[in-house]
Amino acid sequence: MNARSEPAEAGPDAPARPPLVRELLLVAGLFLVYKFGRQLATGHTAEAFRNAHHVWDWERVLRLPDEGTVQSLLLHGDTLVHVANTYYAAVHFPATLAFLVWLYLRRPAHYVWARRVLAAVTGAALVLHLLFPLAPPRMLAATGLIDTARLYGPSVYGPPRTDALSNQFAAMPSLHFGWALMLAVGLIVATRTRWRWLWLLHPLVTLLVVVGTANHYWLDVIAATALLGLALAVLRLPRARPRTRCGLPHRRPEVRRRSSAERPELVGAGR
Repeated sequence: MNARSEPAEAGPDAPARPPLVRELLLVAGLFLVYKFGRQLATGHTAEAFRNAHHVWDWERVLRLPDEGTVQSLLLHGDTLVHVANTYYAAVHFPATLAFLVWLYLRRPAHYVWARRVLAAVTGAALVLHLLFPLAPPRMLAATGLIDTARLYGPSVYGPPRTDALSNQFAAMPSLHFGWALMLAVGLIVATRTRWRWLWLLHPLVTLLVVVGTANHYWLDVIAATALLGLALAVLRLPRARPRTRCGLPHRRPEVRRRSSAERPELVGAGR
């Protein structure tokens, strides 16, 4: 990281870093609530498949690209599809965790903002999962797509009937893409290097992976983007107070008016 991406020197108004223990409890609590919500959403298999048919029909009406086109690109070689499955299984949580840890250590104000946005998006996604259970395209025969993780590995899901760790009927919205997009947005905002825009490659690759592996529909990605946009519009990043070079808040110079006694008089002026 070059000098332009380094944080500014801490001043008297620099945001305090949140207590570590509290943040760990908050993140752990959010994870437990999300996992508990996933368990509440189980048992809606028939409704999830009905919604899947509706989503597939809506995408055809909207003339969205066929997910099969993306999957066919991955299936050109076993290595490529295996890399895509690995990216889906192994990058999602570690990348988001590393993002939050870096912000916590280097950008405390950005960390609080990013954590709030991620919590809001995740909470809204949980509600949508409960209200609109959705089977992923790999389970829907009408799509003609295959379960690349099951055939080529690695896979993070077991058989839906016996999988007690995850709710596989929670395709909309795609938190894989929503979190990846927030990671890119957060790092672009928090850094100054001209290379920061390359972080957009992460959500782009995630988009191709979640669609190509038949884990999500295009509409799942669109829904995640809409939720993130709404969260960013509501939860604004606090603006830093302007500082002078010495780190003190900038103040406008006070102009003191001269009294009549202090005003110079012209000698010999006409009366």
